[in-house]
Amino acid sequence: MGAGIVGCCLADELTARGWSDVTVLEQGPLPAPGGSTSHAPGLVFQTSPSRTLSRFAAYTVRKFGALTVDGRPCFLPVGGLELATTPERWAELHRRAGFAASWGVRAELVGPERCKELWPLLDTGQVLGGLHTPYDGLARAVPACRAQIDRATRRGARFLDRHTVTGVERADGRVIGVVTDRGTFPADHVVSAAGFWGPVIGRMAGVDVPLQPLAHQYATTRPLPELAGDGGPLPEASRPILRYQDRDLYVREHADRLGIGSYAHRPLPVDPFTVPSYDDAVASHRAGAAPPARPAMPSAYPFTEEDFAPSWQDGCGLLPALKESAVDEGFNGVFSFTPDGMPLLGEAPELRGFWLAEAVWVTHSAGVAKAVAEWMVDGRPATDVHECDLTRFEAAQRSPAYVAKRGARQFVEVYDVIHPLQPPEEPRPLRVSPFHARQVELGAHFLEAGGWERPHWYDANAPLAEALELPARDAWSARHWSPIAAAEAKATRERVALYDMTPLRRLEVTGRGALDFLQRMTTNNLRKRPGSVTYTLLLDEAGGIRSDLTVARLAPDHFQVGANSPADLHWLQWHAPDGVHIRDITQGTCCVGVWGPLARALVQPLTRDDFSHEAFGYFRARRAHIAHVPVTALRLSYVGELGWELYTSADLGLRLWDTLWEAGQGLGAVAAGRSAFAGLRLEKGYRAWGEDMTTEHHPYEAGVGFAVREDKGDFVGRAALEERGPLTRRLTPLLLDDPGAVVLGKEPVYVAGAPAGYVTSASYGYTLGRCVAYAWLPPLPAGTAVHIAYFGERFPATVAEEPLFDPELTRIRC
Repeated sequence: MGAGIVGCCLADELTARGWSDVTVLEQGPLPAPGGSTSHAPGLVFQTSPSRTLSRFAAYTVRKFGALTVDGRPCFLPVGGLELATTPERWAELHRRAGFAASWGVRAELVGPERCKELWPLLDTGQVLGGLHTPYDGLARAVPACRAQIDRATRRGARFLDRHTVTGVERADGRVIGVVTDRGTFPADHVVSAAGFWGPVIGRMAGVDVPLQPLAHQYATTRPLPELAGDGGPLPEASRPILRYQDRDLYVREHADRLGIGSYAHRPLPVDPFTVPSYDDAVASHRAGAAPPARPAMPSAYPFTEEDFAPSWQDGCGLLPALKESAVDEGFNGVFSFTPDGMPLLGEAPELRGFWLAEAVWVTHSAGVAKAVAEWMVDGRPATDVHECDLTRFEAAQRSPAYVAKRGARQFVEVYDVIHPLQPPEEPRPLRVSPFHARQVELGAHFLEAGGWERPHWYDANAPLAEALELPARDAWSARHWSPIAAAEAKATRERVALYDMTPLRRLEVTGRGALDFLQRMTTNNLRKRPGSVTYTLLLDEAGGIRSDLTVARLAPDHFQVGANSPADLHWLQWHAPDGVHIRDITQGTCCVGVWGPLARALVQPLTRDDFSHEAFGYFRARRAHIAHVPVTALRLSYVGELGWELYTSADLGLRLWDTLWEAGQGLGAVAAGRSAFAGLRLEKGYRAWGEDMTTEHHPYEAGVGFAVREDKGDFVGRAALEERGPLTRRLTPLLLDDPGAVVLGKEPVYVAGAPAGYVTSASYGYTLGRCVAYAWLPPLPAGTAVHIAYFGERFPATVAEEPLFDPELTRIRC
């Protein structure tokens, strides 16, 4: 549903894969039906902090670059130029150049003189430099739709305009058809590619679509003499797309005019249920309520000149020629934002066969369509899409108020310099563990993820950091960090620390057949006696890592599964046979990680159960009591030290924390946060799914092949693993040579002077006195010298043997 750029791309991709029975329904006239595509300025920038979005944009460039309509190209490879007028932005452009190198995008940092050559109208007096990306450009979205409509039609697809969707038919949890004002269309698969109308279609299907439409200002100038040329026909555009992000502006050419887009104005939310139909928009247009020079479209709202006035002044300061011009035409164009700024892709868990391809900009349209088509036809996209999976938001993040607030914030922050640890603002706090009050008392510094408030360090531990000698950090890596993290890591290694692990997702799998089901779905052997804990993997059919799990067998037909994202829950639920029940128990439970060499000295006096190594070995589980609190204790450690994860119900959580805290004071116990945890886990080489490994990687190259038991019988992904070829890349541990150097992740790694891979996750290893980074690289022997680019500087690093800390596991198994 929807024949905008995403719907047209998807029809083309599906028919190219042999799905000829494809019908595209559109309420407006083709090829410009009035949605966001009809007014999109067409900017395609390939550089992004997200590797997934970068790959989507790169495919858009390749695909549209090969399309023509009426002899004219559908993509204009004019390049892109991002300007810096502040030192902070100039540093950010160095970071973005690193993203480009990591993802294989050609880019170069240039000085003011080169910026002037690329854009002669610039006043470079305030310009410090720029990032030039020569293969970016402008997508001609409506012609690209035409080209793909023609191609898909030749393969058997139908495009039906003037069909307004009024309902989605369902039966037995599956979609069976689409109802329109001109008839009903049976369907086994329905894709909502309706853009900002996505929530409207979602409501018809009973599917939540967490998307907030907002209006974005775009203005076209009067003709500029400086662009007039020699009297011959002018190209639509020849200069790079200009982005003046310090003032939330972008500029592109329209022959002898300039188009200026602004994100500097106040958020202008739009209710998708009140957007006029195409015909109503035309009627309003004719009545004079819309700009007379622009064709009528529902997505173009009246221009609010007062909102644009400051942006016009900023534009005049950068491009003095504008002072002799004026806005000839402007409009407020509606498009979509999600709470995290990423698209919504995938099959709805509550309605089989109903797919979303929403909140997608022209920039990523072809890449998204390719991924969704692969997903539908082959069962999986070739590109990792976990950042875009429609199930990624928790229930607490799906309220209309939350979506509106965070969606508006995404608009405001489109061009902001965002630190990778920077927490969102409102609404906070949203989700807190039962220990939150005590954490506040200890001066916790909270960051947020998944709606959870997560302590990263505690001010109460500041005196412990005073005697530590730590290298000075640069301003960027010092954000959302404190030397207190080093003290908490030291206390964990030397004494004992309490970690709030409540946000870890917990699933309960029960019922006859539960063991056989989990055996089939995961890679490791779970056929062990109750009380066992097993680290295992969820793979897709191609052998890619969907997730990693920790499975505790609490009783013959009762398992507790430590999982990652909501997608894990839905994947297991979709495949569960009758009689196997799966539920998320995270919200009603909580967890304290008790880790450190004195962990047993803390826990054992509080329980009558035997917590000795002989009675309660590593990777074992049991139910016990800690003083008055019943717990499920798992002997696991993600920091490489002796200890347990202690789970109890949420109502008893505070009592558990207080009991452990009081007992630990004589042992020097501290509360420790995620900042210390990150460094400790990397010292042990523990992988983080979604950062270090995804569906694009198989277990052996990711270094988790030990969790695969190919002799246990069939499991999802086994056949693909058996056919794997020799390793061409590996998740590789690196130690930075300089004790004072720190990287944060996503930086490019250079081998023999050439970019060879990228950092997945990194943190300072306080025990080792070096920053630890993991990176995807070609197989390299230990000791190989590499360099990691960080804000334009190349830090020397060395390929290391893993695990870097306690390779004999003597600290865990004691």
